[in-house]
Amino acid sequence: MAVILTEKAAAEVQKTMQEQSLNATTALRIAVAGGGCSGLEYQLSFDEVYDEEKDSRSEQHGVAVLVDRKSALHLDGTVIDYYDGIEKRGFKIENPNAVRSCGCGKSFSS
Repeated sequence: MAVILTEKAAAEVQKTMQEQSLNATTALRIAVAGGGCSGLEYQLSFDEVYDEEKDSRSEQHGVAVLVDRKSALHLDGTVIDYYDGIEKRGFKIENPNAVRSCGCGKSFSS
């Protein structure tokens, strides 16, 4: 499996989907695109389009997760968690393929 979504992250995704009144068929799409200060940038979005030839799909803690095959090359073994603390709040991405990351954690190089 290319990407692992923790139970806490899945609960936050489900909460956001409810707040935005998204359809039950909506999935969390995790992708990588060129950009950011380190060369590649993580992208999390909601999507209802699944292409069997281009995407892998998994169910994790009640959330459908889509990863395109090109992004999967950079994300294999990545864990997405959700952090909710006093000093910060948001999704935390731990990517074992990242050689270097920027300070904000939103971009990396592999």
